[in-house]
Amino acid sequence: MDAAIARALTLTDDSSMAERTVDITTIGARSMKPRRIEIWFHSVDGEVYLTGTPGTRAWYANVLRHPEFVFHLKNGVQADLPAIATPITEGGERTRLFARIVAGIEALHARSGSEARIAPVEDWIEGSPLVRVSFN
Repeated sequence: MDAAIARALTLTDDSSMAERTVDITTIGARSMKPRRIEIWFHSVDGEVYLTGTPGTRAWYANVLRHPEFVFHLKNGVQADLPAIATPITEGGERTRLFARIVAGIEALHARSGSEARIAPVEDWIEGSPLVRVSFN
């Protein structure tokens, strides 16, 4: 993997909202058509993850049906990376990852002065999609 891409995928506590923002193109679960959305990604222990606030997400239904998708870096480094989504469903692993992810989101909001309300970590564990991203 290119060094600039590897750096862009390795977030730190100081990474900005823009650095965390990517697009993904999934294949529609029913339509079979490409669907592109903007989403934040998270980095925990050198691995890349996608999630969202608690609730049903179309992108998650899409990657459950068609795990191969495109991860589009667009801030600083631009690259279209073929990727595979692996759902994280095991309780202990979800708990560990969401504790780190939600703490990072809370810290980012505090640094930026945002007063956005973040759902409790227990809500994320119970009701949020979570996938590990592997790059081809």
